[in-house]
Amino acid sequence: MKKLIAGNWKMNGGLEANAALLDALAQGLVNPPACEVAVCVPAPYLAQVQLLRAAKPTLSSIELGAQDVSDHANGAYTGEVSAAMLKEFGCRFVIVGHSERRQYHGETDTLVADKAKAALASGITPIVCVGETLAERESGHTEEVVKRQLAAVIHTNGHCISEIVVAYEPVWAIGTGKTASPEEAQAVHHVLRGQLKAATDQFARVKILYGGSMNASNAATLLAQPDIDGGLIGGASLKAPDFLTIIAAARN
Repeated sequence: MKKLIAGNWKMNGGLEANAALLDALAQGLVNPPACEVAVCVPAPYLAQVQLLRAAKPTLSSIELGAQDVSDHANGAYTGEVSAAMLKEFGCRFVIVGHSERRQYHGETDTLVADKAKAALASGITPIVCVGETLAERESGHTEEVVKRQLAAVIHTNGHCISEIVVAYEPVWAIGTGKTASPEEAQAVHHVLRGQLKAATDQFARVKILYGGSMNASNAATLLAQPDIDGGLIGGASLKAPDFLTIIAAARN
């Protein structure tokens, strides 16, 4: 199974900056890349990135992803973006349940599960984020928290669960420069793998990414762990040399 390196631009970018970043990726990317690659961009830039991918053959190997999706198919939900809309822009992936959405927008486990269901219904692969806060880790509740978060998605999506991607992102390691050690990350990934194995006989199809400040210097050691199938990359995905280094480290 090829690893997946997905960049999460978060609320960053601009028309010129996006074009420059993608141009640098096009020049530096080995085609085909050694792993699956995606960029999850802010909704206003989906059209731009879609067009740039079409214009540059090298960029066609980089899949397009969004950062959020509504759990509703359509209707009076001002400001929301449906999965069907994302599909029209060629999105293959969408991030759901990122810790920043859970923290700043009050997203619950149930809502995250419903968003994953909406994405799957439109043929988009949800990257389902799970992870514990520093307080939860220090109190010994890491396994309980991540299993509860994933259980909600499993319960809502049933046999479709083999179609998702899971991203373990310890909240205390996101944007802080702190990173779980390879052993700490592997331990949680192993727990999640076991939970998926109990839920579906297709568990081997599910990629589990690490999403806590993976960067150019630590990517190789994290990706060498047996249950880490790739990375959900934040800040480093905005720097072409760093992102390319991480992609190169994801060779199977």
